Amino acid sequence: MKEKVVLAYSGGLDTSVCLKWLQVEKGFDVIAVCGNVGQDEADLATIKQKALDMGAIASMAVDMREEYADDFLTHALAANALYENAYPLLSALSRPLLSKHMVAIAHEYGAKYVAHGCTGKGNDQVRFETSIKALDPSIEIVAPVREWDLHSREEEMEWAKAHGVPVPATKKSPYSIDDNLWGRAIECGVLENPWCEPPADIWTLTVDPTQAPDEPEYVEIGFDQGVPCSLNGEDMKFVDIVHELNIKAGAHGYGRLDLVENRVVGVKSRECYEVPGAKVLIEAHKALETLCLDAATQHYKLGAEQQWATAVYQGLWFSPLKMALDAFFTATQCFVSGAVKVKLYKGSCAVVGRTSPYSLYDFGLASYGAEDAFNHEAAKGFSDLHGLPVSTWSAKQGPASGLSAQAEEEAAA
Repeated sequence: MKEKVVLAYSGGLDTSVCLKWLQVEKGFDVIAVCGNVGQDEADLATIKQKALDMGAIASMAVDMREEYADDFLTHALAANALYENAYPLLSALSRPLLSKHMVAIAHEYGAKYVAHGCTGKGNDQVRFETSIKALDPSIEIVAPVREWDLHSREEEMEWAKAHGVPVPATKKSPYSIDDNLWGRAIECGVLENPWCEPPADIWTLTVDPTQAPDEPEYVEIGFDQGVPCSLNGEDMKFVDIVHELNIKAGAHGYGRLDLVENRVVGVKSRECYEVPGAKVLIEAHKALETLCLDAATQHYKLGAEQQWATAVYQGLWFSPLKMALDAFFTATQCFVSGAVKVKLYKGSCAVVGRTSPYSLYDFGLASYGAEDAFNHEAAKGFSDLHGLPVSTWSAKQGPASGLSAQAEEEAAA
């Protein structure tokens, strides 16, 4: 009886070759799994059937969009997740979800192996394999692209033709693209030269900001305990809000990123992203937190957000640190409810209003006008005490004690 393997299957050339290679070279029975996390796939049924036509013993297209939004993007938004303070983690967020389903399907079919089509240079191999091992350490992982001796796309296509794997008739895009509900990641081709401006044809979710409408658009986003719940006063599911904001913000040219980031495997990589909905929601969520979180929590949370983003980027979604940080962020969101108004215009998104029934902003304390309720007499004592440590330091050790003689002369001059 043949061993079974569950393959993460997208229907493209690489994973199609993987499917056949696992049968021919490894002798496995293959169960193909294609997860819909909001990518631009018109007909997942076609992908499902393609795998069956190539000999898979089972093939499934799983709609994961609502689970992705409700169980993954909500955590990312609570963390205002931006890897290296820039990248909204779109690919890193979908891999643990796909891994979760592949492990469950492996258990269902009694499969000992799980396979993916990632290369040895990218981040996704780490994300898939770390997530799978966290969920079931007994599962063995097969990575065909790391093992086979197909050294070019041409060799891969020749192997495909020789083994009855359907080869796309259209010319391959020079770019490598990964997309889901949270946005699009684009790399390769001319983008590998960080000096080259990204060509216009890489962008599909966003218009050229110079060609965006001449009139701004205002959008009001409602939040309930940190989770988006309405758009322009209309109650909506989170998954639908993200989809709608991708359209609205994209129409105004907002959400383009051009980055050089540090990959998990130790190399720098030039990446371009289109993340209109994600960026709008993160900016709006941050703005609402400034109203609803106390200063100490807000300041501490900034460092925790970077830890969370780094852990998830490195494939550690299922890890003690990340789960502990989730618990902290969940506690911070209890009173992050209200509405934020943003202005979309010519490639920009500006927060122009925010309100919450739990706002810690007190107009009487903040105002400089006649309504001023702040106790100015108490301020002198506070200022004296606040400055006491540096006053003592200056009196005892001198404010220039750490300066070189040359610096002292320059300061005196």
